[in-house]
Amino acid sequence: MNSCNADRPNPEQIERLNERLAGLPDEDKIKKEAAALKALADPTRLLIIHLLSEGELCVCEIMAALKKPQPTVSHHLNILRRAGFLKAEKRGVWVHYSLASDDLPSMIKQVIEASDY
Repeated sequence: MNSCNADRPNPEQIERLNERLAGLPDEDKIKKEAAALKALADPTRLLIIHLLSEGELCVCEIMAALKKPQPTVSHHLNILRRAGFLKAEKRGVWVHYSLASDDLPSMIKQVIEASDY
């Protein structure tokens, strides 16, 4: 790839750049991807994902594991559910949560490993 020799790209570089831009996802898709990553970008929510990787749990069990009050836990669960990472099923007064995909923990691990963190 040629490097810039002036204060702006040459016509060949502009053509390659336009080809790349044409292949990018649209703005709505990028926003959705960013929202999904933002939903995961919280230590409590990542801990919930890890807890649920072993199977379904009731909100009361998640509260006990996290040692956090119900409103806090429900807030985090709702963010993960709205992002599509969790399934929820109401049983009586409690809601039971499970991962929408059993592959989610390994996918998160791959993203983290690719980031060198």
